[in-house]
Amino acid sequence: MESKKNSELLAGWIMNVAVMGVILGACWYFRSVLIYILLAFVVSLIGHPLMELMRKIKIRGKQLPDSLLAVITIIVIMGVLSFTVTQIVPVVVHIVREASAMNASNVPYNSLLDQINDGLRGVFPSLGPKFNIVSFLLEQIRSVMSVNNVTTLLGSVASVTAGIAVGIFSVVFISFFFVKDDHLFTKIISALVPDSIEASVDKTLGEITHLLSRYFLGLVIEVAGVILVDFLGLWLIARVGPQYALGIAFIAGILNIIPYVGPLMGEVIGVLLCVVLKYGAGVGLAVPIWAFALIVLGVMLAAQLIDNFVYQPLIYSTSIKSTPLEIFIVLLIAGKLGGTVGLLMGIPVYTVIRVIAARFFYKHKAVRRLMPDIEKENTDVFI
Repeated sequence: MESKKNSELLAGWIMNVAVMGVILGACWYFRSVLIYILLAFVVSLIGHPLMELMRKIKIRGKQLPDSLLAVITIIVIMGVLSFTVTQIVPVVVHIVREASAMNASNVPYNSLLDQINDGLRGVFPSLGPKFNIVSFLLEQIRSVMSVNNVTTLLGSVASVTAGIAVGIFSVVFISFFFVKDDHLFTKIISALVPDSIEASVDKTLGEITHLLSRYFLGLVIEVAGVILVDFLGLWLIARVGPQYALGIAFIAGILNIIPYVGPLMGEVIGVLLCVVLKYGAGVGLAVPIWAFALIVLGVMLAAQLIDNFVYQPLIYSTSIKSTPLEIFIVLLIAGKLGGTVGLLMGIPVYTVIRVIAARFFYKHKAVRRLMPDIEKENTDVFI
């Protein structure tokens, strides 16, 4: 009897593993479809606050249909993306082209640069007697951001235009239904879980959706805020032209999405581009190059300080309810596991894990100690 029971238990485990294997195999085979669904879900999270705001608008005492509101929300989001691609990206390409065309031999040198060059040659004799820091930096910029590289990238993008078009259409189409019905994604996931925990899963997904919506919206606001501060500082203080200031600020803002590493990269690239453009296009304040570089660096550091002390506390502490120490440790682990992609995905994934742990595993001591501020909101099922 006992042997028969064990055999049935083993058969059940084998069946579950087989089913799980089939599901994982199907997910891998249809991974492009899953990516479209996840991207559409992110779009719906960003559009959710706008959808809720428009639902409060009534005409003759009647609320507009959700279908119409969803269409307006999608149009607004796609309009912002289209504006970015058509208006700002060409500016960035223009800056890259000018930086790549800059001739290092035309760069004037002064006593400070000579001292830096002499110091570097003294510390690193292998650099050779003809080494100079400006020529080296310009060559690095040219190699990384050359017109050939940009052309190659654009050519690659053009070669997959059809695939991109299908992807955009798919994401927009799926996003419409996710935006129209706030609970559609939750319903899909709930349909895949046992009835005994469906109520708990619904509450968990609702909380995850709420937190991620605030996080992604906050991230968009953070990027826009960094771009605005950098743009105004570079334009009004460093006297870089508005076109160049917008392009450099956009680069810094996009890189700022990458935690810790991104802001530093944005500042370095911003200073180098401004210095190169000062010689190549004659932009910027009429001050010595070292003073101009310090002014640009000061502007970008000020934008980063505003981001660190204003934007990020509002996003991380308020939206996802995590402490700075938690975020720091999570990003260290995520960066170690997945590099740049891990840094980008670390906080959203941690938010999901944190909510699931708080609802389903709160009775475990480790979870209670790590998240003492979270109370058990659900007593239905705890594993």
